[in-house]
Amino acid sequence: MTISKGTALITGASSGIGAVYADRLARRGYDLILVARNLDRLQQVAARISLETGRPVETLSADLADGGDLFRIERILRENSDISMLVNNAGFGAVAPLLDSDVETMQLMIDVNVTAPMRLAYAAAPQFAGRGTGAIINIASIVAIAPEILNGVYGASKAFILTLTQSMAHELSQKGVRVQAVLPGGTATEFWEIAGHGAYASSPLAMPVETMVDAALAGFDQGETVTIPPLQDGAMWDEFEAQRRLISANLAHATPGARYLARA
Repeated sequence: MTISKGTALITGASSGIGAVYADRLARRGYDLILVARNLDRLQQVAARISLETGRPVETLSADLADGGDLFRIERILRENSDISMLVNNAGFGAVAPLLDSDVETMQLMIDVNVTAPMRLAYAAAPQFAGRGTGAIINIASIVAIAPEILNGVYGASKAFILTLTQSMAHELSQKGVRVQAVLPGGTATEFWEIAGHGAYASSPLAMPVETMVDAALAGFDQGETVTIPPLQDGAMWDEFEAQRRLISANLAHATPGARYLARA
């Protein structure tokens, strides 16, 4: 068994993207703390990974929409000095448009997709910065930059994750902390069944989950802050980001743009 790179805490690790991250990070030399609601499935993932890699794997059953459970995971991130990576993966989505959506479900989506990863990141970041090392990987989605796709609250929740990641990376990069946002496209996971469009998982357009995670980790290895596995031409994102920065550098003005003054 290789020397440990520390412990990676991964949320939503009982299946799909989270389970593959657990496998890949264990093979890279990380010990694991796996978090999910379904303890039986979580333990099955843990047993397989531990058997195949020899790495220690701890499992924690938690519902991140529950304040008590969320606080428990926050406390672990603050108190366990072995944790060197956080993978904020837990979340769910929807395909129904706004007018067909239940507002209570949308509130739950915000609790899981926004509040939980934000609080976990805030628990981990000061510890990592204090040690001068560590990494936070936030799983967003292509809907963060394409809000016309799927449900609007889902897109907004992932745009929050993207923006939070970019801000944290700007703030923490000089303190030895890596922060990455991963924007998967359609990926062959249970996400689609939960979202109400299960047939998409078997579509030829759906990326295999192992392929997506391997690409995301390749982006991490290359030092990317934003990794978009389905984007074929990475220069397009570079141009998009350069334009965003150009606009942001031209916003400090006490008067409106001329196009608005002409109207007045």
